[in-house]
Amino acid sequence: MPNAVGRFGRLSWLWLSLLVLVIDQASKFYFENRLEMFQQIVIIPDYFSWTLAYNTGAAFSFLADSSGWQRWLFALIAIVVSAVLVVWLKRLGRNDTWLAIALALVLGGALGNLYDRIALGHVIDFILVHWQNRWYFPAFNFADSAITVGAVMLALDMFKTKKTGEAVHD
Repeated sequence: MPNAVGRFGRLSWLWLSLLVLVIDQASKFYFENRLEMFQQIVIIPDYFSWTLAYNTGAAFSFLADSSGWQRWLFALIAIVVSAVLVVWLKRLGRNDTWLAIALALVLGGALGNLYDRIALGHVIDFILVHWQNRWYFPAFNFADSAITVGAVMLALDMFKTKKTGEAVHD
């Protein structure tokens, strides 16, 4: 098994997950203590602002208007996904650095939002991308950004050429 890293696989990349978690929680703490709900601080006029919003749902406020059960459903999903990501990291080989980084980013983001969900009952969002006063992308946070970058990296990894040693079937 020439690609093997050892019995801990690529778990050494958990430092990146921890870094994402710390940056995410620190940024949420900062903005929650500096802004009033829905207050905007314009950074780039007509394009980018800081704001404070709470999301009780999932991405794009999916199920945010539900009665509260969604908090625990999304927390359970995050716990299961996080466990799967840790096992996946452990099983990666030496040449799977790109994949390890992607998984670590998704894991760190998932843990950041999981903490909010369990401790607060909602996820703190503070990044607002918009176009003039006509179009607003749903507010998001650093954890969401890490999850998105990691997911894009995972998608790109699927399109990479076959790894050495894998059989190519015609």
